[in-house]
This record gives sequence, C-alpha cells and structure tokens, in this order.
Amino acid sequence: MSTPSAYLPVLQTGRWFAHLPPDFAQPLIAMAQLRHLPTGEVLFRRGDAPCGLYAVVRGAVSISGTGGRADEARAALLIRLEPPHWFGEISVFDNSARTHDAQATEPTTLVHIPHERLQHWLQAHPQHWHALALLMTDKLRSAFVAMEELALLPAPQRLARRLVMMAEGYGQWTAEGQSRRVIEISQEQLSLMLAISRQTTNQILKDLESRQLVRVQRGEVEILDLAGLRGACA
Repeated sequence: MSTPSAYLPVLQTGRWFAHLPPDFAQPLIAMAQLRHLPTGEVLFRRGDAPCGLYAVVRGAVSISGTGGRADEARAALLIRLEPPHWFGEISVFDNSARTHDAQATEPTTLVHIPHERLQHWLQAHPQHWHALALLMTDKLRSAFVAMEELALLPAPQRLARRLVMMAEGYGQWTAEGQSRRVIEISQEQLSLMLAISRQTTNQILKDLESRQLVRVQRGEVEILDLAGLRGACA
C-alpha cells in the first residue's frame, strides 16, 4: 500500500481516530505521508526538533529513554507502540524538543503528519485542538496509572498488569473485548519496561507459566488465560 489513505481500515480500528469528526480526520490524512523504517532505525531522539504526529500502521515502535552518568547510564523502555497507536502529540502542542527516543523494533510503516503542515492547518482551524488534547490526556491517564503501579504494586502484579494492557492494546481499540493472544516482546524488553531485573522477570514469567496463564517463547509471550491473568493483577 503506497498511500496513507490505504491504511484507513487500520486507523479506524483505533478509538481516537475512529471518533474524530470527518472535518478533521479527512484533512489529517490529506496532509499525511508514509514513512517506512527497517528494524532498528531511529525515528527521532530526545532533544530532536518537533517533526510531526505519527500513527503506527504496521510493525512496532519502542519509546525509550536513558538516564544517569555516561559511564553508568541506564535505559528505560516506556512502551512498545503497535497499530493503530498515534504518538508525538506533545511536541505538536508545545513546539519543543522530543522528550524520548523512538525506534522501530521491526520493519515498520508509519502515517506521518508533518509538523509545519499540521501547525498551519490547526492555526486556521483552532477548534480541532480539542481532539488532539484528548489524545494527549489519554496518554497522561495511562502514565499516572503506570506511576501508581510502580510506587504501590510488587513486581509480579506489575508484570501481569502490563501483559494484560498490551494484550488489550492499552485500551486503544474500538472493538469491545478485543485482545491479542500473542504479544511480541522479549523478557529483556519487559524488564526494561518495569524497571526490574531480567532474572526477576524470568522468575515471574515461569510462575505464570506454571499456573497455565501464559506460554513464554523466544521473543514473545502467548496469553493462554486472559481472565486468569487479570486475576493475577489483583
């Protein structure tokens, strides 16, 4: 598929885009262009200038950051974005530098709304800033939940919750009750997401396997019992 409009069926599976008014959704796609990234290619890094709004329509993008002294820097994987997730809206609002790194974790296709074109259009149609605000507030709610879990929940519950959230597309799909059975993520990536050791991650996953809630294979976690996994979150 060679045009952004060809990916409309994918975008329509996402709650945010599906609920956009036509007088915003149509110009958004008209402004768009496609970006194709091979595995490992960096889309942008922390500190880069604003480059626009993106939607993942094939593949996956990791959002990550690093901190600490150069000789002791630690990496944190915040989230893995899969179709039909939109991202990049913070810099659209404040016109400031990127806050984190974005990198393709597999061959990836993005719908890209260039920054300048989007800014000019929104200046002429300011009523649609509200729709973008809804995209950002949805991310903010998820961030607060993650912060609360990090502060209050032990690692086994946090890991189970994260698997449930990923299986349910972080609540971004339009179809009620939709979930995916196989989550393509490694144990190393899970440990970085949850700020726990690789060994602890392995131990928790083995426990979930022993309870027949998941099956762990190289680079993926298969959900065998989603309702049971939800129970492990409590």
